[in-house]
Amino acid sequence: MHRVRKLKLILWTLTGLAFAVGAVRFLFGLGATTNLSDATPWGVWIGFDVMSGVALAAGGFIVTATVYIFKLERFHAVVRPAVLTAFLGYLAVAVGLLFDLGLPWNIWHMLIYWNPHSPLFEVGWCVMLYLTVLSLEFLPVPAEEFSRLAKIRQFLLKIRLPLVIAGIGLSTLHQSSLGSLFLIMPNHLHPLWYSPMLPVLFLVSAIGLGLTMVMFESHTTAYLYHRKPETDIIGRLGGVARWVLFGYVVMRLGDMAARGQLYNLAGTDGPILWFWFEIALMGIIPIVLLSIPAVRTSRGGQWIAAAFGVSGIVLNRLNVGGVMHQGRGDYFYVPAWTELAISAGVVSGAVLVFLYFIERFKVWEERPVDPEADPKALPELSSVGSTWLGVPIVANRTVYSLVFILAAAVGLALLSPEPASSRGVDPSPVSPARGGEMLWIDGNFDGFGVAFQHESHRSMNNCAVCHHMNYPMDQDTPCYRCHSDMYLATDAFKHDWHRSETGAGLTCMECHAKGEVRRAETAKPCADCHTDLVPASAGIKVESYDAIGYVSAMHQLCIGCHSELAAQMEMPEFAQCAACHGDSEEHFANQGLPSRDRERGGKRLILPPY
Repeated sequence: MHRVRKLKLILWTLTGLAFAVGAVRFLFGLGATTNLSDATPWGVWIGFDVMSGVALAAGGFIVTATVYIFKLERFHAVVRPAVLTAFLGYLAVAVGLLFDLGLPWNIWHMLIYWNPHSPLFEVGWCVMLYLTVLSLEFLPVPAEEFSRLAKIRQFLLKIRLPLVIAGIGLSTLHQSSLGSLFLIMPNHLHPLWYSPMLPVLFLVSAIGLGLTMVMFESHTTAYLYHRKPETDIIGRLGGVARWVLFGYVVMRLGDMAARGQLYNLAGTDGPILWFWFEIALMGIIPIVLLSIPAVRTSRGGQWIAAAFGVSGIVLNRLNVGGVMHQGRGDYFYVPAWTELAISAGVVSGAVLVFLYFIERFKVWEERPVDPEADPKALPELSSVGSTWLGVPIVANRTVYSLVFILAAAVGLALLSPEPASSRGVDPSPVSPARGGEMLWIDGNFDGFGVAFQHESHRSMNNCAVCHHMNYPMDQDTPCYRCHSDMYLATDAFKHDWHRSETGAGLTCMECHAKGEVRRAETAKPCADCHTDLVPASAGIKVESYDAIGYVSAMHQLCIGCHSELAAQMEMPEFAQCAACHGDSEEHFANQGLPSRDRERGGKRLILPPY
């Protein structure tokens, strides 16, 4: 059992490191622990923890369908491990998703606030329901050890077939819907990975990954616990897996041929070489290995082929999930070590729970002998300093706790001492709108903007309605001067500048009364010095100088006015997004505004607005 102990030491180390990083993430937000940005909102947490995690757990519905629907009882030995792997895989997906959500405590909103037009809505509900189904499918296993749960176990066994059918349906739905998420971004996903058939490709590859994952898990645990490998069963699964992977490769290349995209495979550019590496890893190598009878029936051959298949399909999910996205500016996303630490910790935690279940319950036909479970076993000495740590069960708990705490301490030490508010964020400075009578509002130069008819708006409104605050000795100050970041709130007052010798050079007493607590609420009103700060006709009351992001400011101002006019004119479409974010290239060309065309593969594409 020394193999298991060494593995647990590694897993507890990674879990402790992730615990420290995760605490910082939830205390100080995403910016403290991730390199994600507005340009790349999805990274390793979505590509690996969620998309790969869902696919890795596909073995659950495949094996249960094989045994309980198709009545192939010879595969019964791998049902319980497959269901347990699937359950923990989906549980890890839910935990990993909590790290990625900006407001994780709102994850329950999809239960109340429905958006049935969104693939994410369907994926969220299916994952939640399938996780429930998996828990009910696996509950009879631990229930065997408790006599009080006998009736519950019998009831669950009676409804096992409906649960299996529900699991198959739910898995089929959300495995394919994960691919549907990327159908709306044809101009951001590299053409070697984008396809209208992504939902089908995701489903087929998930089946292949589920089979290879069952193979890999079986041989790995057999090695750890010195079990006799299930070579015959795994060989049969490998025979099916090769045809599934072969079908996937044919479908993917055939789809590219049908759409006239094979020319993208010519050359030695990085994405092209990466594409062939992925295809070789997930398809060509495991197909060839599993097509050789001597390899398919050998323990080592099955293990190696399964490892290649699992690695290749996980790489595919990472590529589609964010690595191979383009057209998002010059910013290139590289995962922070903290993101990798959390992903490794989530997986390590799931593996530790898996090992606990197979050691404590009858997941296999024969439960492995666990020396930790015998309280009468002889005491052991620590390999470091020959310190007596007690009987094995106590000794191992002591060592695991120690490495967990040390790893957490190292994680906290490696984190930057800077506050989260000053690091890890991705500011997007706003540039002024360009044009004369017709303004092109595109603050971050990404090609997606709004053609704003400035002259016609000025004739309809008082200037102060939009330009509701001015810089000192200025009139009609542009929006970007205060709302200087595309999405983040900014300080329009600039307290440090006012008190700095290189700025206004003011002393504290010139704004704060003597004896008063120096707060913004007790400071002298800015209008006492800057009489032209807020125009008299602006109709606003300044309560804070924290200027919201540029996008939010423009939307609040424009949508509010448009909504009032839409009600007056009985034209609801006037308050809709398309009223400002037009999609007519001819319209932009007539105004002499920047083209939103993009060239890709010799084809002219019109980018849709956000």
